[in-house]
Amino acid sequence: GNVSVARANTHVTFPARVQLVAAMNPCRCGHLGDPALACSRAPRCAADYQARVSGPLLDRIDLHVEVPGVSAADLTLPPPAEGSAEVARRVAAARQVQADRFNGHGPRTNAEADGELLDKVATPDDPGRKLLADAASAMRLSARGFHRVLRVARTIADLAGADQVGRIHIAEALSYRRQAPRN
Repeated sequence: GNVSVARANTHVTFPARVQLVAAMNPCRCGHLGDPALACSRAPRCAADYQARVSGPLLDRIDLHVEVPGVSAADLTLPPPAEGSAEVARRVAAARQVQADRFNGHGPRTNAEADGELLDKVATPDDPGRKLLADAASAMRLSARGFHRVLRVARTIADLAGADQVGRIHIAEALSYRRQAPRN
């Protein structure tokens, strides 16, 4: 990929591959949803705080995940059944599937595929297509958002070892989208 910087009537393009990981509190005080410390201004506090992040920026973030605070009791739980090594193996296998799929087309991963190529390799089955169409309308997905859902669904299918994107992969990808605020 590339990044272009425009300053003082000059455009400079640099090679860049970016993976943005961002975090923010749910509200200004950080206590929204915390059972131990209630936010005194909820839900207005959250609405005002989250409105500071622009919609177009949020539309460019593929995965939105709310992570609850970790309690002392959570720290004593046994480790998850699937450890980091197992996840790393699944990711490596999915990346190899993607490299094989795109061999000769330019991109190496789903993240690098343009919309036209993505439409060819991430076509969902009929139930998945219907779910995506219904969700695109209900969630008011932009064209960018629509393709981002497809890209994430294709990756979820790759991680699951599925040849075709199914309804379950579309549903999971949609669960990671941030819904547009209602007017």
